[in-house]
Amino acid sequence: MIGLPDEKWGERPEKFVVLRAGAQVSEGELIAHRWARIARYTSPEAVEFVAALPKTSTGKVQRFELREKEWARHVSRIQG
Repeated sequence: MIGLPDEKWGERPEKFVVLRAGAQVSEGELIAHRWARIARYTSPEAVEFVAALPKTSTGKVQRFELREKEWARHVSRIQG
């Protein structure tokens, strides 16, 4: 999960999901699952399905790469 630009709050959480082979789930189902288990303000409002997550040679997810791609469309990192 990373913070993405939001006009009202500055940032909002977004979840990136890699599905296993043959698995099927909708964005709405994932969000409803999270809302049932954690506070809504900490739960992502959007889910993006990706083929693979960028990782380092040791297997850690490179969140900065996901963040840079999303923030590249904005002039400033200060929102709201």
